[in-house]
Amino acid sequence: MDAVLIVDKPAGMTSHDVVARVRRIVGEKSVGHLGTLDPMATGVLPLVLGRFTRLAQFYNEADKSYEGTIRFGWATDTYDAEGQPAGPKQAVDLLLQQVQDAAVEFIGKISQYPPPFSAKKIAGIPAHRLARKGQPVELKPKQVEIKALEFYDCNGQTVCFRAWVSSGTYLRSLAHDLGKKLGCGGHLASLKRTAVREFTIDKAHSLEQLEQAQATNMLDDLFLHPRLVLPEFPAVVASPESAARIRHGGAVNLPEFSKAPTVRVFAGQRELLAIARRVAGTLFHPKVVLQG
Repeated sequence: MDAVLIVDKPAGMTSHDVVARVRRIVGEKSVGHLGTLDPMATGVLPLVLGRFTRLAQFYNEADKSYEGTIRFGWATDTYDAEGQPAGPKQAVDLLLQQVQDAAVEFIGKISQYPPPFSAKKIAGIPAHRLARKGQPVELKPKQVEIKALEFYDCNGQTVCFRAWVSSGTYLRSLAHDLGKKLGCGGHLASLKRTAVREFTIDKAHSLEQLEQAQATNMLDDLFLHPRLVLPEFPAVVASPESAARIRHGGAVNLPEFSKAPTVRVFAGQRELLAIARRVAGTLFHPKVVLQG
């Protein structure tokens, strides 16, 4: 079963929990996800199944979009609503303009510290394990980019936001740092991922929908059309002779794509055979073969 499936992750489940459940539902052992979501978060969790797990390498630096809410008045040790207060709570009555003004310095390329309760590793140990044991967590800042950040619906204590960020950006850290900047503390109250690059929430399916589709033999209807995967690479339909060579890892000539560094090679309209890279001139060699 080689496919891409976009799951609308429910709150309360880890990304690993979702992967394990999908394995049981579809009967496919080889399932991976393209970007972890915290248990509290909901929304887009793209999954790759079967040989399509080989596509994961192309999504290591995928941009992501979110919408959520930030609660001001206190910070938490996890930087979100599931943590314990990190100090006394205080009454706040912020204006939307105050939040927008404070957020200006966080837009663009910034140096951001990951939350202490995160999967980032310290000497090979996930930071959250050390934090739960009360051990010191000293994480290094990372360069990330908040490409767009919009705030709306501020009621004095909470504010809604939409964000478009680079891979590795923590919205929990943004909420924490913004609360610190405003001098009142803050934490992430809710978070929904709306997109991972080309994978959007309107194409996502609940686990219940997945179970129903499996029970009615309509699972294929939920898989993302292969033509929608990696749209930044031009698509070419290989001739039968070229397709046969590509299936065995051989290089082929694609004269119509002499300037493209990377292409998607199809057999017909739906069968994605490989992702091929130009070696020289019009000669392309498959970097990843998806159909044997």
